[in-house]
Amino acid sequence: MIHGGPVESRWLRPEPRRTVPTNVVAKAVKTVFPGHKIVDVLPLSDGFRNANFKVHLDSTPEFVVLRIYEHDASLCRKEVDLIDLIGHSLPIPEVIHAESAGIDDLPPFVLLRYIEGIGFRELKRREDADSISQAAYDIGRTLALIGRTTFPKSGWIGPGPSVGAPLLAGIDPGPRFVDLCLASANVERRMDAELRDRTSALVWSYAAQLASLGDETHLVHGDFGSRNLLVHQVDQNWTVAGVLDWEFAIAGSPLTDVGHFLRYESSSFRVVEPHFSQGYLQAGGRLLPCWRRLSRVVDLIALCESLTHDALPGPILVELLELVRATVHDRDPRLT
Repeated sequence: MIHGGPVESRWLRPEPRRTVPTNVVAKAVKTVFPGHKIVDVLPLSDGFRNANFKVHLDSTPEFVVLRIYEHDASLCRKEVDLIDLIGHSLPIPEVIHAESAGIDDLPPFVLLRYIEGIGFRELKRREDADSISQAAYDIGRTLALIGRTTFPKSGWIGPGPSVGAPLLAGIDPGPRFVDLCLASANVERRMDAELRDRTSALVWSYAAQLASLGDETHLVHGDFGSRNLLVHQVDQNWTVAGVLDWEFAIAGSPLTDVGHFLRYESSSFRVVEPHFSQGYLQAGGRLLPCWRRLSRVVDLIALCESLTHDALPGPILVELLELVRATVHDRDPRLT
């Protein structure tokens, strides 16, 4: 349960551990690699909720990733089942071994093949326009491929993979969910009344469009940002090496992932556009004429949810509020 936020809010992300005793790593790794010695263990910092470690074994040049599920045991089975479903057609980590029930005192964990590449965020920091445009195009193409997988209905994806409960039961779930977030104690304390009113009014003004998106049942990554996108250079061209962390995957509208990926894109100083949307469209993705504005409204729902969380560092709070204001006023975010 998220204190201060609606119970429907399901994206609480407790900080995962950043260190783990060597004997714990060894116990997990030796379920698959008995007799191998662990040379080095490096924490991977990009995990928000689960702990990830890059493990170097002797007698093999390859690395493996140990991913420990510390907060929701079902997520291990969910991610393994999703990888089994889509791994043949998408650049995602290969599962070497999974223990969805854990072992003794170890929580559920999975061993994955390490994917060589750099985060798209790091590539953007290099400020090489050609490299960024190449990668952005392939990210759009990859997102279209993700959306080719569909489910019988929309909602939260669980083990199977199967779709369980809807994101919020009843009519107009998006606007109602935003109002629940805006009425939470944390948001009332952090956001002034005028901005709350304007946020609610904006989302409700898109109720019909959001309702039509609610009928879509495509696979949605749910956290499709630079942090979870690895890229690499192949034959002088930057492409997607891997899409990581599928724990928040849902069945719904791909516009959710579009809005998340373009959250920081400026119309006055474009970095990934139009390359991202071109790659998406040319790989079979569909975008309505008003897609950019609608994608921002869809992402506004996620921004409001984030503002319900108890633990929000000051800089993150400032950033979230500015992203909300920018969306409400239909302008570029003013972020430093």
